Amino acid sequence: MAIILPIKDKYPQFGTDCFVAPNATIVGDVVMGNECSIWFNAVVRGDVHYIKMGNKVNVQDGAVIHCTYQKHPTEIGNHVSIGHNALVHGCTLHDNVLIGMGAIVMDRSVVHSNSIIAAGAVLLEGTVVEAGSIYAGVPAKKVKDISQELIHGEIDRIANNYTHYASWLAPYNEAPQNK
Repeated sequence: MAIILPIKDKYPQFGTDCFVAPNATIVGDVVMGNECSIWFNAVVRGDVHYIKMGNKVNVQDGAVIHCTYQKHPTEIGNHVSIGHNALVHGCTLHDNVLIGMGAIVMDRSVVHSNSIIAAGAVLLEGTVVEAGSIYAGVPAKKVKDISQELIHGEIDRIANNYTHYASWLAPYNEAPQNK
């Protein structure tokens, strides 16, 4: 059963048609838009600051979203995919962003729209990712501008696929359906 807990009277809030896997953890001041999905062993911990997600955000298996106590919330736009085992911490992700598997996005980083953070990349604290670009490496640096084909072929495809995959698991959904 998913762990969905309040912290200091702040309860996680879910939009419509959200999916939460049976062993996911969502705690505290977390607000999700519509058609979000939180997958197996993922942790979304709004205990020390808030986490806000737009629509069609997927947090894949083993990923962790957290923030920094009283300093840096985590804000995530629409149509964002956070890959398996990624860490997103006290940062801002704008719309149409793909965070690759195992990537780390540190405090005060800003990832502008239509961008990809490659698998295993590490965005150091305060990194600003240009809109329409791909960042890779440790520490992550811009490697190229993103093409329209990658925006539609990767960012859009993955976000839409995860919305579809969640529909397969609707009978096992742990998300409250009252919003």
